[in-house]
Amino acid sequence: MTKYLISFPSGVMDATEEEMPAVSDDSHAVIEEAKAAGVYVFGGGVDESVAPVLVAGDGTVSTDLYPRTRQLQGGFCVLEVPTRAEAEQWAARIAAACRCQQELQAFGFDPAS
Repeated sequence: MTKYLISFPSGVMDATEEEMPAVSDDSHAVIEEAKAAGVYVFGGGVDESVAPVLVAGDGTVSTDLYPRTRQLQGGFCVLEVPTRAEAEQWAARIAAACRCQQELQAFGFDPAS
């Protein structure tokens, strides 16, 4: 089975402050359904109050990030499902719950993991 990253940047959520409790409830309900279905691997929200850093092989830490890449922010989950079609169905359910489109990306197969 393939693992899929389903994610969205925090700025795209189309919900008012008043709607946020319902968004939270709806999104948590979908994740609970994914857990019950046995496809949930892990997920969460990126803590945007902690700045990302770049760490080199020698342990040097820099606030410079890779050029021309977007900073990971917002929410994400990883699901493991047998088909891309099923991953798309879960992504659609999460998009409906979060009130925003979701990016769907497949992780490459690693025989060592």
